[in-house]
This record gives sequence, structure tokens and C-alpha cells, in this order.
Amino acid sequence: MSNNKIGIAIVAPAGFAPDPAALQRGIAALEAQGCRVHNYYDPAEKFQRFGGTDAARLAQFHAAAADPEVQIVMALRGGYGLSRLLPVLDYNLLAESGKLFVGHSDLTAFQMALLKHTGAVSFSGPMLCDDFAREAPSDFMCGQFWQCLIGPTHAVTNLIPQNNPALEVSGTLWGGNLTMLTHLVGTPYMPQVDGGILFVEDVSEHPYRVERMLLQLLYSGVLARQKAVLLGDFSNYRLGDFDNGYDFDAMLAYFRAQSPVPVLTGLPFGHVRDKATLAVGCQATLRSDTQNWQLTMRGYPVLEC
Repeated sequence: MSNNKIGIAIVAPAGFAPDPAALQRGIAALEAQGCRVHNYYDPAEKFQRFGGTDAARLAQFHAAAADPEVQIVMALRGGYGLSRLLPVLDYNLLAESGKLFVGHSDLTAFQMALLKHTGAVSFSGPMLCDDFAREAPSDFMCGQFWQCLIGPTHAVTNLIPQNNPALEVSGTLWGGNLTMLTHLVGTPYMPQVDGGILFVEDVSEHPYRVERMLLQLLYSGVLARQKAVLLGDFSNYRLGDFDNGYDFDAMLAYFRAQSPVPVLTGLPFGHVRDKATLAVGCQATLRSDTQNWQLTMRGYPVLEC
């Protein structure tokens, strides 16, 4: 597709780009799709593990939102850092800018706070690093990204048949990185979504840690207010002899027995090459039989091309 009129701002609200070549490769990949890239991240300004001081990273966010030539604001990468910015971000300014904010991982904290304070939709989707900075960006990722942002509706299905319950539910789609969600429980930045469809993912977290975080959402009352939970990718962990047969499947079976709502698997989303783009805060319908499901999103802001 041609995206000649689309300006994409790159901001670093969390970590810095460890590979300068990958940074330039990612920018080139977006430019090759016809986009104008406005890079607000300066590698020379990185600070400790962050893409700049707290003040500099905050300024990047606000400046990108004020740029009239920008339609999409994309996170450079995740890591850690948005938690520091939550008390000082101007959520009304960001929501009223009309920009489409895209990213995942640590950006979940911003997406939840934006939803809580303004009700504005943002997008759980790719980031410059590593999604567009790969030697060969995923065709599935690119297709999902543009299909979702062009709208007006967007559908995601599981890529591999799953052993899931049959259901049909509708509600607010929300969620993101599981660690960040549990980090926000009990804070002013966690939205209260009733009758929602909650999606979660994480990386490098042992199944017992995933279970512990899911139980946090259960014990805090978050899960009881949902209609379904959709699990994305949970990979890059290591089991040991001490686990004694306890693996992700064992954890999932236990959690499903505890959950007050259906738990479905197979969402192509997370710290993986082939990832969907999801409109956080939109209205969605989830239809599932015992093998396949489809998540259909609607009523969210789209690009004006």
C-alpha cells in the first residue's frame, strides 16, 4: 500500500536502541513503505538504561503529539521507563492531539493510563525495534498494522487451532503486557473496565510467575469484571528439574479452573515476530468454537489518508 501522506514520529519513552544499525534499518523500512519518519529520539542523549532523561523522554512524547505533520506516534522500544513518566504526562493533550499511539511491552503503562484518564483508544502493536528493525520485517505484522490503522474494522484470528471454550462475547478490548498490568493494580493509572475482553502477554517469565500475576488480577477483582481473557505469547523462559512437571500447560489448566471467566489461547501478539495490532479501548466481539476464534474490533480512530 502507499502511505505517502502518513507521518510517523519515533519516540523513546522507555529504553534506548542498543544497535545504531538496527535503528537506521527500522527507519528505512518505514520510509520504504512510503512514510515520512520524524525521529524524536537522539541516540546521543541516552541516559543510563533509558532513551534520554525523564524530562527529555517526556518532551519527546509531547513534541510528537504537537507535530502537525505526524499522524502516528510509535515507541522506539520497550524495556523500562514509562512508569517514571505516568505522573507528569499530559493525557488530555495527548488524547486531543488525534495521534495514533502505537507500541507494546512497557508502553502498556501509558496505554492504560491514557484509557483511564481520557477514554482514548491507543494501539498495542509493533515498535521500531525490533519489529521494523529486523533484517526482514514480518509480512503478517506489517499487514496487521496497516489494516488495523486504516480500519474502520479489524479482525484477528488464531493462527494455529487451539483447545478453547466456545463462546461469543462483546465488550471493551483492553490489556497488554501482564507485568505492566499487575504493576498498575491499585494505582491511579489502572482503568476499571467492566464487561471487557482482556488480552495479556509477556516474555521471559516462568509459568509460575505468569500464574502469580494472573492470580493478582483475579484476587484484585479485575478478572471478575471481564467477559473473557485472551492469552498471547508467553515464551523465552526456561524450565528446570525443580519444576517437577509444572509447565505452562499445567499452569494454564490450574488458572482456567480458578478463573471466573473463559480463558482462550492463541492470540498472535507479544514479544514475537508475527504480531497482531489491537485497538486498546475499542469495542470488540470475540467468537470462538473449540478450535478457532475471531476477534473483531470496531469504533476506533483510524488514519485519514
